[in-house]
Amino acid sequence: MADHPAGLVTIPARAGKAAYVQRGQSVRVVNTHGKQVVDTWAFNHADLTEFMSMEHTRAHALTVFPTTGSTLYTNRRRPILTFVEDTSGGIHDTLIAACDRYRYELLGCKTYHENCTDNLAAGLKQLGLTPPETPSPLNLFMNIPVGPNGSVSFEPPVSTVGSYVTLRAEMDLVIAFSACPQDIIPINGVDCKPTEAHFEVVS
Repeated sequence: MADHPAGLVTIPARAGKAAYVQRGQSVRVVNTHGKQVVDTWAFNHADLTEFMSMEHTRAHALTVFPTTGSTLYTNRRRPILTFVEDTSGGIHDTLIAACDRYRYELLGCKTYHENCTDNLAAGLKQLGLTPPETPSPLNLFMNIPVGPNGSVSFEPPVSTVGSYVTLRAEMDLVIAFSACPQDIIPINGVDCKPTEAHFEVVS
């Protein structure tokens, strides 16, 4: 895409992408069109059975909403990523599982629908890797408000065109993304139209 710097890698609409990141490097994830949810996973490069865990992160952070300065932890309670910058409005989700074929079947789909679970597997396969399972993702830009009574709802993102987050790697890792293909409920904006997003690994 000529309008974007050469270092940006496309996460195609409805698809997945993955990359290696060294400890100390950062990953900038750009919401190119402003309303795209990007499911995000991180795995220990040396051992994929250690991965970023939302359950363990919430126990350390004591919040369901990560913000600038928040550290994300693995299922072995070690730091793996840290939020260092966020221009997107600061609304991200740690509660909702990756969509899968069963989610879309429950939403009425009669045929196969692209989904983040399969996108994770496809993104890692491009690197010759297989996920040990599908961890609950960090859903960048996803707006899941939590009400006073504990209720949740699926709302459009508050992020804007070109806004981004920057995450610093706290270990050598594999990062994976899915430009969520959800087009039935408005988590990718009221138009329910998934779009591509971009990321860049920076030193």
